[in-house]
Amino acid sequence: MEANDIPSEHRQFVVGVAREFIGRRRPMRHRISMRYDLAILHNPKEKEPPSNPKALQRFVRSAESLGLAAELIGKEDYGRLAEFDALFIRETTGVTHHTYRFARKAAAEGLVVVDDPESILKCTNKVFLAELMEKHRIPVPKTVIVHRDNAKLIPGLLGLPCILKKPDSSFSLGVVKAESEKELSAYIDDMLDRSELLIAQEYMPTGYDWRVGIFDRQPLYVCKYYMAGGHWQIIRRDENGTKTGDGMSETLPVEHAPTGVVRAALRAANLIGDGLYGVDIKQSGKSFYVMEVNDNPNIDAGIEDSVLKEELYLRIIRVILRRIEQRKEKGYQV
Repeated sequence: MEANDIPSEHRQFVVGVAREFIGRRRPMRHRISMRYDLAILHNPKEKEPPSNPKALQRFVRSAESLGLAAELIGKEDYGRLAEFDALFIRETTGVTHHTYRFARKAAAEGLVVVDDPESILKCTNKVFLAELMEKHRIPVPKTVIVHRDNAKLIPGLLGLPCILKKPDSSFSLGVVKAESEKELSAYIDDMLDRSELLIAQEYMPTGYDWRVGIFDRQPLYVCKYYMAGGHWQIIRRDENGTKTGDGMSETLPVEHAPTGVVRAALRAANLIGDGLYGVDIKQSGKSFYVMEVNDNPNIDAGIEDSVLKEELYLRIIRVILRRIEQRKEKGYQV
């Protein structure tokens, strides 16, 4: 129907409705042309995810500001990986977990992957890490790889109390402190029933652990994670492994952290690769000891980003974007 077809007695009403409609319309935003697609793997039901919901949204917002269409995906989206140019895993990883399958498939499809499969393999194997640190003379607490043949020697080698770790331990899970020889023997027997090897380390009591976040061989943030009240770890759990408390945290500008902390973290992380890592360090006097290198480190809004704010997310996304562009230049299909 054209305007001339509207009966004269209805024209004033139609004009009024049209003006009201146009007045309510919001001006169209200028949309940035999205060059690439980024998948962020997460699990909204995970109890202790590496990034909280607010941090995930900041990753999405930062990606879109740089021209990447970011989408939060889940386990059920495995078959869609080829639709994306990069995969960013923000779910706790494990070699026997779907996160590792996602990383391997994404890498095979030519996507940029963080965490990459090799980093997941290396970081989730505490035996490998112990041997790697020893080979390259990275300072660590006195460490013994435990098996059936040397289990009885641990008290003499490390003293008591000492720490026992399963090869795939993470987030204080699979890590125990043995106070006596009887307790040590019971823990070792139980752990060796499930794994051929485990890690034993001397106990180094401290009020906090250092954590240095590193990506692309550059430090991003430095945190102090304080021990949970009345406990020897930063996370306190019950006998079922359920989290019952945690300590406070403090984030420092990288340039304000002790030089030895950052240097030790970079030396350790660079042995793994150029991925996103969190290096845990104990300080004793002026000496620094690497506890472990974690893939998939925590990046939570309000904690690790409290110094850099939005810039922390932008720095991570910029690296992912640059790697996508480098792959494109080399002829990958992205």
